[in-house]
Amino acid sequence: MPEESFFHSDLFKLVILPLLIFLARIIDVSLQTIRIILISKGIRLLSALLGFFEVLIWLLAIGQIMTNLSNVLCYIAYAGGFASGTWIGMIIEARLSIGKVIIRVITSRDAGALVEHLRKNNYGITTIDAEGAAGQVMIIFSIVKRQMVNEFVKIVQKFNPRAFYSIEDVRFVTGNTLSGIPTLRKSPFQFLRLLRKSK
Repeated sequence: MPEESFFHSDLFKLVILPLLIFLARIIDVSLQTIRIILISKGIRLLSALLGFFEVLIWLLAIGQIMTNLSNVLCYIAYAGGFASGTWIGMIIEARLSIGKVIIRVITSRDAGALVEHLRKNNYGITTIDAEGAAGQVMIIFSIVKRQMVNEFVKIVQKFNPRAFYSIEDVRFVTGNTLSGIPTLRKSPFQFLRLLRKSK
């Protein structure tokens, strides 16, 4: 089959082209999700690089849409790729666990065992005595890597299952309470190593 006739064949227009548009949208929307996350973490160089490829892929996809306006399957593939790319991007973000978070734990005043255990496990924590609705409480603050959140929460639940805690993203911190753990701010391309490890 000649090359020109292949690109004008029903197989290409109804199957291959919509599939290519679908895959292109998955890739560019996934890159967009990751890029936004990296921007929020202050990782500029890699964010710009991802933005370049994101827009390039989007232009290729939208270009095929504009040259095949009568092909309804291209519209469906474009929308389906956007939805799938959003979902996949969220999965990638959850697996990468980029950045740091601040964890606030409000527990009973007698939380000495929990505090001691956290410090023995090299968690940098700050404690404050406070007054809660039901009386005296202790507030525990800690800034940890996102990949360490589940481990931290398990420790809290082990010592005080009824403790209240909240978790928030942190863009920047000074100092290094968790020494020996590399940060993405030192090298933006450590993101790629994290991606390989998450597979």
